[in-house]
Amino acid sequence: MIFIVVKMTVKPERTEDWLALVDDFTQATRNEPGNLFFEWSKSVDNPHQFVLVEGFASREAGDAHVNSAHFKEAMETMADAIATTPQIISTEAPGNGWSAMAELTPRHV
Repeated sequence: MIFIVVKMTVKPERTEDWLALVDDFTQATRNEPGNLFFEWSKSVDNPHQFVLVEGFASREAGDAHVNSAHFKEAMETMADAIATTPQIISTEAPGNGWSAMAELTPRHV
């Protein structure tokens, strides 16, 4: 699995509409055959920072994503809304998605 985390700091005036701005890109990516997950979160420390967690089934699926028309279009759209160059971690990880955390389970009283 290709595992990617991207931190995107957006211009303050684009914070409120960021998720709407990237919605077409998000939906198109989630519909890619090799996409395992594509999830946005908002930082609790920086009100203008969003964190994207992505998973792709293989290097080929990740390459297809980066070479897709919707990816290229999204890069153009997002360039006008970001405040800084995004930070990224991209690595190959074992497995094919999320696993249950062994160290913590719900307590049932």
